[in-house]
Amino acid sequence: MSSPYEVPALRRIHDILDVLAHAQAPVRATAIGEITGLSRSTLYLMLDSLERRGWIEKRADGYIVGVTLFELGSAYVRHDRLQDVFRQEAAAFVAKHNEVVQLAVLDGAEVVYIAREDASRPVRLVSDLGSRLPAHCCALGKALLASLPDDEVNAVLPRQLTAVTARTLTRKTDLLAALVSIRRTGLAQEREEVTAGLACFAAFVGVTALGKRVAVSTSLPLERLDARREKRLAIAVVEMAHRIGKTL
Repeated sequence: MSSPYEVPALRRIHDILDVLAHAQAPVRATAIGEITGLSRSTLYLMLDSLERRGWIEKRADGYIVGVTLFELGSAYVRHDRLQDVFRQEAAAFVAKHNEVVQLAVLDGAEVVYIAREDASRPVRLVSDLGSRLPAHCCALGKALLASLPDDEVNAVLPRQLTAVTARTLTRKTDLLAALVSIRRTGLAQEREEVTAGLACFAAFVGVTALGKRVAVSTSLPLERLDARREKRLAIAVVEMAHRIGKTL
């Protein structure tokens, strides 16, 4: 039976780790305290406990996420064959098309990137491993949302869809119409809805034995995209997703 009660200490630990996870450099204790609102005594007790367990590490006069936290987080992708199969398929895709491949899961109204295979040609992505994006704006998210019935899509999406760029779909009616097309073709795509000058093609893979709803994608600059290449990549992404899905 669910309860609205939560353990305050766990919430505080989460808040500290969240600050460090989103930082680009070591964060001073004073800054952590200002962001989280924790008292000095409580903060230093928690920082000491987290450091002892390797969840965080001291760097100069600040703190960073620790290696133990990485090990714990990695368990999320170790408990099934998904990573191994993705690596094999993504490596073959990159060898043939020389474009980056990414794997993501649906978490509420967001996608979380859990794996990537880079190509030799550069591409500017905002989706590092572990990062999140609103599902409504990226091709991976649309592929994942399209795997749900409309009532579930409406249930998970926020009332207002935020714009990441000027091209992001912000009307639910437009998004739902796009999902109808994705369900029919098996292909999701977006152009400059997340990053200017970038296109992305994605396809739903399936649901793992552990309940992860997964999709795969490739992204490339518009300057490398023409009608012939678009067709080739679209077919390749859908076929790759199908092969990975058969192993789940």
